Amino acid sequence: MIRFPKKKTKTSTEIVTKTIWISTFLAMILSLPPLGLFLGIYFLTGNLIIGAIVGFGVHFVTLVFSSKISKFLINIMS
Repeated sequence: MIRFPKKKTKTSTEIVTKTIWISTFLAMILSLPPLGLFLGIYFLTGNLIIGAIVGFGVHFVTLVFSSKISKFLINIMS
């Protein structure tokens, strides 16, 4: 049987708002540039496959650096 602790920790509103903003900025950084490249290549060339490959490639490259990007955002918000 799983027993959950009954002790509740209080989290300040400042920490919650900082977490929400950093998560929002990180999500935008990870998703908007690949989406822009995908749509740009698709609408300019009409080639769906090349747009998808470039978009997914950029997305996974940014995922590789997501921990460094997150640390950078935390330093800026502090």
